[in-house]
Amino acid sequence: MNEPLVRFGVAMEPALLMEFDRVVEARGGTRSEALRDMARAAVARSKIERGVEAMGVMTLVYDHHVRDLTEKLTELQHDLGDKVRSSLHIHLDHDRCLEVVVMRGRSDQLQRIADRIHALRGVQHGGIELIAEAHTDNAKKHSHARPVAKKTKPRSKVQPR
Repeated sequence: MNEPLVRFGVAMEPALLMEFDRVVEARGGTRSEALRDMARAAVARSKIERGVEAMGVMTLVYDHHVRDLTEKLTELQHDLGDKVRSSLHIHLDHDRCLEVVVMRGRSDQLQRIADRIHALRGVQHGGIELIAEAHTDNAKKHSHARPVAKKTKPRSKVQPR
């Protein structure tokens, strides 16, 4: 995407600018790139809040000794059906497990289900990262499927004379 850049002015307090410059220096970028990153993040957040097609990664740490919690978590994931694309379960120690669930669907629905799961008794920590899906013509056409080879007629074997 080689769109031309537009220059504009930004006014801020000197103390804030000094702090911002420290952040930019630590990242190894420029003020312009840092501002573009913040603008992209703000635009993405506004889309997510409105409810758009999104990918989500939900994490939770929970005490697997809490009565019926494991069954409730499994049931909620099954209720999501094809919204759950993948999950990972890790035993952290004797009492706690980490669950990572990759989901796809409307951002508002994914957020609601994550809120329900994180509110369950026994869930000690949880979060969700939602990423709005880009809907461009190229994104819709893209596939990871292998191309199907064309069938050709077998060549007749001609013996040299």
